[in-house]
Amino acid sequence: MTAQTVSNFTAIPPRSALQTPPLPIGKPQSIGLSPQRLQRMSDAFKREIDKGTIPGVTVLVARRGQIGWFEALGRQSPASAAPMAKDSLFRIFSMTKPIVSVGIMMLIEDGHFLLSDPIAKFIPEFADQKVGVETQGKLELVPLRRPITIQDLLRHSSGITYDHTGNSLVQQLYQQSRLRSRKISNAEHAALVASLPLICQPGTEFNYSRSTDILGRVLEVVSGQTLSAFLTARILAPLGMAETAFYAVAENAGRLAEAFPTDPWSGEKVQLFNMLEQPIMESGGGGLVSTTMDYARFCQMLLNGGVLDGHRIIGRKTLELMASDHLGSEIRRDSPLLAPGHGFGLGFAVRTQPGLAPFPGSVGQFFWSGVAGTFFWIDPAEQLFAVLMSQGPGQRDYFRSLLRDTVYAAVE
Repeated sequence: MTAQTVSNFTAIPPRSALQTPPLPIGKPQSIGLSPQRLQRMSDAFKREIDKGTIPGVTVLVARRGQIGWFEALGRQSPASAAPMAKDSLFRIFSMTKPIVSVGIMMLIEDGHFLLSDPIAKFIPEFADQKVGVETQGKLELVPLRRPITIQDLLRHSSGITYDHTGNSLVQQLYQQSRLRSRKISNAEHAALVASLPLICQPGTEFNYSRSTDILGRVLEVVSGQTLSAFLTARILAPLGMAETAFYAVAENAGRLAEAFPTDPWSGEKVQLFNMLEQPIMESGGGGLVSTTMDYARFCQMLLNGGVLDGHRIIGRKTLELMASDHLGSEIRRDSPLLAPGHGFGLGFAVRTQPGLAPFPGSVGQFFWSGVAGTFFWIDPAEQLFAVLMSQGPGQRDYFRSLLRDTVYAAVE
């Protein structure tokens, strides 16, 4: 590995080469958080670890620009006695999506394209795409009523889907394809998605999907860079996120957080990608590896309205647009990923009602998570954010609500 590779963060370098600056630390009571109640949060996660629900977790809570609580609990991996560490490395999966979505909006701010632009303008294969309509167990292909736009990709109203969120005839075609391969390029992946039918007409339904992977390819086409090079130059390096990349070098083998090989709740085998293996496909929808502090720096930038340590990443009004609901009443949102009282913006879920959801929060709160057990939220009204890192796919929904309940109980 060259010195240039280290400085450009194209891979997570050895620990000795890292220069991720920490965020300021304050006493919980000085930033309006109860230390006794945050300890109860910590105790709740310790109970889960003791029960064998998960090997370990990290939890970081910050308010008013300072970290009020940061703990690493349990073990880093079930195969080792090594304790979980504050700088352990995690597969963040779909927490990659907000970073890539910010990248897209930066190019919009630069004047390269509009939210309303069709994606076929950048990836011509999408010009001939069809919608798959199921009729008596058969798939009928019908023309698009309108093109997929950049906005559709950001808010998951494109008609693109995921192969693991259902078993429709379109999703069965996804399952039979090479879409899950990490050995195809972003260009090949986008062309493959374009060759498959959509699950619905663009702009009609929220379907969580590979849309952000396609945005990653748009970033490459427009910038003329690889996705990793663009993200590093425009977001990761300015934010000091030296420990975030699409893979880590071999010297980091002792820092990898791992899940149980068999999920303790579902009994299903857990298979996660190798963080030390460089993928050909740099998945904009779920490929990044990161640390708790790195992602906390991204969150603090978002909470600050797009700026951190003097580096303006994105405009305040652009971020305001991203953190607003873009589904409205016209786009069907029957998805288990969106709790009652929530919508979806341009890369984040957004809370639109103070009630309805079975967990606390504030109107205007925005957040997302990763399938392997990572989670974050930004609460501008309370000047608060939290980051949970774990590698426990089966427990992810439960832990998200557990974290919300216990952190909001500590807000004074």
